[in-house]
Amino acid sequence: MTTVLTIKDLHKSFNIGFIPKKRKILKGISLSVEQGEIFGYLGPNGAGKTTTIKCILGLILPQKGKIEIFGNPHLALKAKEKIGFLPENPYFYDHLTASEFLDFYSQLYVMDKNKKEEKIKNLLQLVGLEQSAGLQLRKFSRGMMQRIGLAQALLNDPSLVFLDEPLGGLDPVGRKEIRDIIARLKEEGKTVFLCSHILQDIEMICDRVAIIVNGKIINQGALQDLISEKTHFTEVVFSGVDPREFESLAERLSDQSGRTLLKVFEEENVQKVLELIQSKKGKLHSLIPRTETLEDLFMEVVKQK
Repeated sequence: MTTVLTIKDLHKSFNIGFIPKKRKILKGISLSVEQGEIFGYLGPNGAGKTTTIKCILGLILPQKGKIEIFGNPHLALKAKEKIGFLPENPYFYDHLTASEFLDFYSQLYVMDKNKKEEKIKNLLQLVGLEQSAGLQLRKFSRGMMQRIGLAQALLNDPSLVFLDEPLGGLDPVGRKEIRDIIARLKEEGKTVFLCSHILQDIEMICDRVAIIVNGKIINQGALQDLISEKTHFTEVVFSGVDPREFESLAERLSDQSGRTLLKVFEEENVQKVLELIQSKKGKLHSLIPRTETLEDLFMEVVKQK
């Protein structure tokens, strides 16, 4: 596969306070992103995610390290031609309508005037805002602002898109809509560098991830390689049997509406629980093995640091 982004030994510090004191934000970051993948860059607030993106884009300069985009130095014009960027907290001219806003930003690129209107129309349709083309941005919801921001990031048909917390502040419907758009970008062959702390969404759409904590990458790789497939415990939901019958076999988590939820840690006890439910004429509603999740891995890594 073709590598579209390479970072080697990246360091960045800031002077903080009235009497300046140097604070290290990035402490030797190294990673690579392959063409056509969705790469998740994870970390708690203040870990250095946004600082990394700003260094990549040339918005701030690192003290040390090497960054290449499409094989070019990251500050070269050739490296910037085919990238798009949605910042975490974008500021847009909110007196503009959605169409006017995209037309304004299109002037940053060399675009055929005859194709520009069609491009803007297609982008508004892609992000689900075709019905709001004439609406001023000041009247947009948070989710709508995220979608119009994503549209501007795609104006120049980029090959590599940087998205900094695109799912933050969205309701479940809004998050799904943005996830679907990101997945579609991958289908079109684009590469997505996605910063987020919403782990469930990352786990759904990312091919590989890197976890950054306190300015250092603690773990990175394909999700299937990082997350164990071993069953940690099994959740069993049943009714019609006294929960006290299972005290020696499982941990009782809840009793609601006549149903009991058990957490069974030992594999040999799962069969015993099922046999007991059957012998007592109870009803089994669900049996779900729980394997390690990205959240489990993330919390374990953060706690260690």
